[in-house]
Order: sequence, then structure tokens, then C-alpha cells
Amino acid sequence: MDFEYGIIGGGPAGYTAGINLAKQGHSVILFEKNKLGGTCMNKGCIPTKSFLHSAEIFSNLKKAAEFGINIDFTNFDFSKVTDKKDKTVEKVRKALELTVKNSGVKTIYAEASIKDRNTILAENKEYKVQHIIAACGSKPKELKGLEFDGDFILSSDDVLNLKKLPKSILIVGSGAIGTEWARILSAFGTEVTITELAEHLIPTADIEVSKRIERIYKQKGIKFYLNDCVEKIENRSIKLKSGEEILPEMILVAAGRTPVCPIFDDSITILGDSCGKIQLAHFAIHQAKEYTLGIPFEERLTPSVIYGEPEIAWAGLREQDIDDSYTKIMFPITALGKSWCDDAAEGFIKLIIKNNLIFGAHIISKEASSILHTLLLAMQQQISIDKLKEICFAHPTYSEGIFDAICRA
Repeated sequence: MDFEYGIIGGGPAGYTAGINLAKQGHSVILFEKNKLGGTCMNKGCIPTKSFLHSAEIFSNLKKAAEFGINIDFTNFDFSKVTDKKDKTVEKVRKALELTVKNSGVKTIYAEASIKDRNTILAENKEYKVQHIIAACGSKPKELKGLEFDGDFILSSDDVLNLKKLPKSILIVGSGAIGTEWARILSAFGTEVTITELAEHLIPTADIEVSKRIERIYKQKGIKFYLNDCVEKIENRSIKLKSGEEILPEMILVAAGRTPVCPIFDDSITILGDSCGKIQLAHFAIHQAKEYTLGIPFEERLTPSVIYGEPEIAWAGLREQDIDDSYTKIMFPITALGKSWCDDAAEGFIKLIIKNNLIFGAHIISKEASSILHTLLLAMQQQISIDKLKEICFAHPTYSEGIFDAICRA
């Protein structure tokens, strides 16, 4: 055999598995048809967070006078926003490439396919391996009647390559992708409209999270139509199932992603988005850690985060999942002094509790992604609320909202 492990796909699952196996002394070859880092680094997490940061700076500058800072400020240069995104992605990717190289993984930049359980084909060459790991990622999901053309109907990949912002856009879907792009584009002045098939925005979130986001959208002038979808497109005029007509400059289809998975047999290990489970980079990374290092993790407690202002983060049971044996606690972010200092008093910490333990945590707040992990640790390790109360939380912080919330139990 040429190598002990052959990995197809250099995204979070693929590169994590490769690095860990190589560090253990195994010979590893990794095939990547494009760039290391996968969807997350190149077309998802990292570029969108760069856009979001620029959008947040723009939003804050517009209200700088409220903080006693007078700026002669009129507009922004979107081409430089895009340049910043590209430089950020390149910098993070180069660091990853160096880490993979230094670990001892041999990387082949070519499209690969599986010939049999011990053979990978790439560039008309056969590579013999003892074990194959398929971590081929995912691609934007197309909807019938909304096929991508890269001009009027965009995928989440296409929208990253915009040279200028549209004056108006229809976003189909209100999951993480749709919500983050609604926030980015709205902050930069684009008129945003959202259609969602479900009864509420962000249908995978806790019902009260969804309702609060709907309220925030109304305040910000982001239009949305629930229980609705695109029925017909004629000359770029959109007719919704409800009868509403919209004339957006562009459509962004944010209906999720479709796994890319080679069909073979049980001898192939499938990790990451390819396995068709939770399509999050940290889920893929921990799958790879479990496979290569034997570190288990609880899939049901995989955290979800939607970035922007304010952040949205949750894990565990939602209100719509529980019965009367559970209780809920709601703590408003307005009660935290830090939130008023930061002009970020929107949101809440919501806990689902039973038998002195936390089974669900749902947060809308600045720094929600950080706050969640203290609660996640308590949930996974079954640390009681009484023990959590013994922690001295720093003041003023957002995290002290955890203490204030559990004191209501």
C-alpha cells in the first residue's frame, strides 16, 4: 500500500482527520480538488463573518455621534469590503496549509474518485491505501424553478462574488445562511425581503427566539413572508404563493446545502457534510476527532450559532420539544449594565430546566456564541444549577446573565 489513509476532501472533517492521523505516525494522503478549508473557510463561515464585521462597523459608524464621536462619514466602498474578505480568507487558509504540511500529510490538489475500497483515482493515477475517508462536503441546494444562474438567481456561493450590492434582494429561506445575509445586506442599505416556508423565521430555533428575531426585523425594516414561497417568476417579477408580488434586483436561494457523498460500501468512512447529518464545521471537526482520537461527543448538544447583531446561539431542547415536566427561565439582556454600555440591550437568555439541571439554552445577545459554552459545559457534564451558582461571574459582563438567570430557578 502507498499510504495507510487516503482522504478525499480538505474541509474541516478531512483536514482534522488527516492532521490527527499523521501526528499519530500514520501515512496520510489527502485529495482536494480546489482549496483546503472546504465550504467553511472558502465559501461559508470565514468570508461571511468578514462581511458581517464590515457591516457592523458601518452600522456603528452611522450612529457614532450618539457616543460623542463626530465623523465626516457618508458612504462605503464595497470593493474594499470584498478585498478585506478575500485577504482574510487567504490568510486563514495559508495558516491551515502550513499546519497540514507540517503535520506530514501529503496533499494532492486534484479531483479524486474511489475505484475500490483500497484504491483512489486522481489525475489518471491510482493510489493504494488501507483505509479511505470521504469528506467531500456539500453544495448549495437548488430549488425547482429557482435554478442558479449566477446573475439574477444566486446561490450562497455566488453571493460571495458580488462586485456591487443590489438595491433590493429576495432571500429564500431564513436559516443561518439566509439570516446572516439578510443582516449583512440590510446593514449596507439593501432592501431585504425574506420568504420562509415554515410558520416562523429560523424554524430550527426555539419558538421564542424566532418570534424575537421577527420583531427585530420589523424594527429594522426587513420584510418577511411566512408560510410562503416563490410560485412563479415572469420577467424578473416574483409572484409568491400568497399572491404578493415582488420586484427584487436579485434572488438569493438560502435553502441549505446538499451533501456530496460518493456511493460505495461500508468500508468507506464518511465524515462531515457528506454524511448528511448536521452541516456545521464544528460538528465535522468533532466527528473527525472521535474517529481519529477516540474523543466522543454528544451530537444532540451540537451548538448552533447565527452571527450578526445580535448573535443567536442555542443548544439542547427547545420549548417546542418539551412537556409540562420542564420549566423555562427567561432573563432579559436589558438587565445587564454591560449591554447598555455597548448599546446592545436587545435579547434574552432562556433556559429549559428539569430536576435542577439545564436541558436547553437559547440566547439572543451580543457575545451569545461565547455565553453559550458555559451553559453547554453544564449541560453536557450535568452540572447542577446549584453548583453553577457557586461560580463568581465577572461584572460587568454578558456572562453574568447566566448567574442572574439561574437565580430565577
